[in-house]
Amino acid sequence: MKKYFYTFLITTFLGTSCSAQSIKSNTNLSLSDKKATLETVSLYKKLKRITQKGFLFGHQDDLAYGVNWKYENGRSDIKDVVGDYPAVYGWDIAGLEKGDINNIDGVPFGKMKQYIIEANERGGISTISWHFDNPATGKNAWDNTPNAVKTILPGAENHQKYLSWLDKAADFFLSLKDKKGKQIPIVFRPFHELTGSWFWWGKGNCTPEEFKAIWKFTFKYLQQKDVHNLIYIYNTSSFNSKEDFLANYPGDDFVDMLSFDSYQNNNDKNGQKFIEEVQKQFKILNEIGLEKHKPIALAEAGYEAVPDPKWWTGTLLKAIGDYKISYVLLWRNHGWQEKEQKMHYYAPFKGQISEKDFVDFYHLKQTLFEKDIKKL
Repeated sequence: MKKYFYTFLITTFLGTSCSAQSIKSNTNLSLSDKKATLETVSLYKKLKRITQKGFLFGHQDDLAYGVNWKYENGRSDIKDVVGDYPAVYGWDIAGLEKGDINNIDGVPFGKMKQYIIEANERGGISTISWHFDNPATGKNAWDNTPNAVKTILPGAENHQKYLSWLDKAADFFLSLKDKKGKQIPIVFRPFHELTGSWFWWGKGNCTPEEFKAIWKFTFKYLQQKDVHNLIYIYNTSSFNSKEDFLANYPGDDFVDMLSFDSYQNNNDKNGQKFIEEVQKQFKILNEIGLEKHKPIALAEAGYEAVPDPKWWTGTLLKAIGDYKISYVLLWRNHGWQEKEQKMHYYAPFKGQISEKDFVDFYHLKQTLFEKDIKKL
């Protein structure tokens, strides 16, 4: 009897060990790039694990400039207010495809690379979007002349042009290395806000089949160029249903994270519409994320010039609610826009009306900034 009992224990132990190992392997393999670097796999796990503690706070172009300043080493509007950097930094590589020295927002690519390396050394995470020009017309990303996507598919008239764009992007991604020469992992958000119609890749400007085809091609081509430091995040603007969100979804083997963008508008002064919309979309996205075992995020958000002194704890926090998200990223602090004759910023700075509330937001247990990443 003892013999059978010990045999049972050993079998159970081995079975449990194998099962645990299998789960571990499956976690690794859930990253869509099967050749992803160890650092990229580690970051992906962290982005999934972090949701049990809270959510990371991010800010676009945070280290490059803020309201009334530009290119001051170590400076950040967020750091000026709370003494800590954001956990996530947003960047955009539009302009790279044309060989420009600066990106779409005037940030030199050399400086962007420097900021990404510096942030990584401190434990910060970088995410990159790409407002690339319309390949068919040569105009900017907002030129939504239909059928541009069709022209860059294999065999089409602008395919070679698109390959040259991807080559430049690949070179940039591969150049992002830490002091040990290891590639820095990046959360890559291509073809963003795809359910909107304002970009040339957006809804109504290409078919779902064309969108899926160019996403898969981009994914495979970058890996052929030995780019294995990317976490691919699928990103929409507003959507009304699960079917709506997944209409252009290229498949679980080509996507690592799920996200959407949402902004509060001036016709929604108390933020109630924003809260309801974000909550509604998180309810849908959370269900999809759990089914597909993908982390979820609010990849862009904000209220221009943050005129509400309690916006952070009174609106944004309520919009996120209890949903387990990886991060929320606020858009950039450009400052004064001469053409529009108005201030354009989405995060607080010293003296801004919501500064005190942001400090309260910062001290909440669930809001995670750069210093919190090391603690975790």
